[in-house]
Formats: sequence, structure tokens, C-alpha cells
Amino acid sequence: MKLFLKLCLGWFDNSIKEEEYRNKTFKSNEVDWIRAIPYLALHISLISIFFVGYSHIALAVFIFMYALRMFAITGFYHRYFSHKTFKTGRLTQFIFAVIGASAVQRGPLWWASHHRRHHVHSDSSEDQHSPKTNSFLWSHTGWFLSKANFLTDAKWIKELSRFPELRLLDRFDILVPILSCAILFLFGEVVGYLFPATETNGWQLVVWGFVFSTVILYHSTFLINSASHLWGKKRYKTNDDSKNNFLLAILTFGEGWHNNHHHYPGSAKQGFYWWEIDLTYYVLKLLSFMGIIWDLRTVSPEIRETNKIKQK
Repeated sequence: MKLFLKLCLGWFDNSIKEEEYRNKTFKSNEVDWIRAIPYLALHISLISIFFVGYSHIALAVFIFMYALRMFAITGFYHRYFSHKTFKTGRLTQFIFAVIGASAVQRGPLWWASHHRRHHVHSDSSEDQHSPKTNSFLWSHTGWFLSKANFLTDAKWIKELSRFPELRLLDRFDILVPILSCAILFLFGEVVGYLFPATETNGWQLVVWGFVFSTVILYHSTFLINSASHLWGKKRYKTNDDSKNNFLLAILTFGEGWHNNHHHYPGSAKQGFYWWEIDLTYYVLKLLSFMGIIWDLRTVSPEIRETNKIKQK
């Protein structure tokens, strides 16, 4: 019973597993199947969409939750926490860290630590999610379920680790998705009660706004690790197989301009040319006009035009 309780608590308090794993060495492909249960259960729960029905409210909530959390991941988890491409205040930093955590991709410290390591070792044997040195499936969805990649390596995120609120969020990140589901359920019940003609209820919004939205968000962002290192066009000579992919750029609000990004990771704008749609950057630009963020870094024309692959 004590062991079972510890296993369950390990889903909610990451420090329990961190303490267990810290002094152990694991095979790179050894999956933590216990902690993978919620991830697998979320995918299985997709079947519930056939039982909760459809409403226009549910569709709107699905789109809103996808867009909001995609921006939090791309704009803040990636371009801010991982690459420091702009500056913002501590409150804004925390708000978008919480929104990002609702996407169930761990906390901002864990995310940034692994992503910075990826850039240093991209597509080498040290890259934890390269489809070049691993399988497509492992690159896409296996690596983050492994025991070897559970810990947050503090050496990559020293300047972020000084914020106690971010450390706390990383420790209890799973509580944010749980709270998100509770809010969606309550909102759906209130809307259904006040406006019965909408045919909306709490479980419907949980399924559409969280389950369905999260799974689509998962695999959209995961495709940047996997597909964008396999398929697309390579504009710049980089020490990896990163590609630019228009379809992925649309799906992930600009992250699909991946070869651009690996050419110059310090830019908040990953669509280097006007025709390269980058929704995340457009929102960041709006936030900068509002004074919520500032010192937005972009790529200079000189850097943008250097190191290109000569077209035959």
C-alpha cells in the first residue's frame, strides 16, 4: 500500500521521482510506464467525444484552448524560456508559464533545459529526440516518457532556476491541467444551465476543450521534433537536419520554419521573410506594442542572408 501511494504521489509531485532517479543511470530508451499511464489514458479518452455530443460552444472552446496553449508553448516555453528572444516582467513570465503547463508538456524549466540541450547536440547521439539517431516514433513521442529524460538538468537553465515560483510550477506541473479541467467543467455546467439551447455541459467542454485539444496540441508540437528534421526544405547550412515546412508552420503558429530557427535561434521571428507565416511572432509583436513584453529580438538582414545553401 505504501509503494502504491508513493507511485500515485509521484504523478503529482515530481520531486519524488527526481529523488528516486537522481543517482541512477538508465538506458536511453527505458520508458517509465507508470508515469506514462496518464499520457496513454488521455489518448484512450478521445473515444469519449462520441458520448458527450457536439455544440458550437464546445468547438469554440476547443479552438480557444488549442490556440492559447499553442501560443504559450511556442511564444514563451520556446522563444522566451528556451531562447530569451525578448524580455518581460516576472508576473507575465509566470502567467504564461502556467498557461504553458496546462498543455501537459511538463514545466518551463524542464522544457527549456531539454530544448537548450537539443540545440547544442542537434541530430547527434547526444540529442534526446533526434529522428536521425533514433526512430521516428521515439523522436515524436517516446523520449519524454523515458526515465533518462525525466530529470531537469539545472546547468542549462541557471538564470531561470532562481525564480521559486517556476521551480514550484515544475515540481507540481500536473496540478495545472487538473485545475484547467475543473474550470472547463464548471464553465460548461454554468453555460448549460443558463443557456440550455446551447446543448452544452461540463463533461462536453472537458472532452473538447481539454482532452481533444491537448492531444491535437501534443502531436502538432511533437512534429517539430520528428517531422521537421525529416521533411521539408533546407535553406541554410546547419549542423543538423532541420527543415522548413509550411504545413507545420501553419499548424504550430510558426515553428515549422525550423531550419530558419536552427540557423539563428536568437530570433523571436522564425518566419524570416514576409511570406513565411509566423502567428506566434505576430502576437508577440502585438504584446510588445502593448508594453507587456519588450526588447523583441529579430534576425538582421546580414545574418538572414548568410550561410545559405546554393540552389542548383
